[in-house]
Amino acid sequence: MIIPIRCFSCGKPIAHLWEDFKKRVEQGENPKKVLDDLGLERFCCRAMFLGQTDLVELVAEFKKS
Repeated sequence: MIIPIRCFSCGKPIAHLWEDFKKRVEQGENPKKVLDDLGLERFCCRAMFLGQTDLVELVAEFKKS
């Protein structure tokens, strides 16, 4: 799944924050602190980030020839 441009519930633009969030969490930062720093205060926006899984690489393995 690809991160949506806007939050499904409130409509706030969130896609531009995804790369920064992903990089900082992979470096070992606490996801709660990262979300607070990025300005994501609503539960709906936070859920979009915490529920996201990158499946693009997995799906790319099964492309049609």
